[in-house]
Amino acid sequence: MKSRTKARCIALQVLYEQDMTTHQPGLVFEERLADDPLDSTLIDFSRQIVFGVLPIRKELDDYIAQHAPEWPLDQVAVIDRNIIRIAMWEFAVQQCTPVKVAINEAIELAKFYGSESTPRFVNGVLGALANRSNEIHQAFSSIVKSKTA
Repeated sequence: MKSRTKARCIALQVLYEQDMTTHQPGLVFEERLADDPLDSTLIDFSRQIVFGVLPIRKELDDYIAQHAPEWPLDQVAVIDRNIIRIAMWEFAVQQCTPVKVAINEAIELAKFYGSESTPRFVNGVLGALANRSNEIHQAFSSIVKSKTA
């Protein structure tokens, strides 16, 4: 597994646990790293994903709901939702990963962690969101500022 993919896996596990429990994200992150160590650069990348996504989950979910109207958000599997959140954060919010790379990485996570239909679902939603990546980035610029102020 590629190193950045491994960092995304750690982030996905933490975000998944956050959706399922009330555990402290910092502690969950440290536990995941204890189980599956990363080098410092990858720890930073994984941490940025987790703590970049957590405060804006609702806003990310609003965009996901708009692009998966046939699936009410509460019916989207938690793992699928978090895979999409990570990719969106990477290509639209933070713009730290090219769109195609973020989508391909999301599909790989979907193949590993999701159901048989997850890769197709993730690809479809992210493909639609990719067409609006600049608009999403602009919208999230003000959202992130207001949440970190």
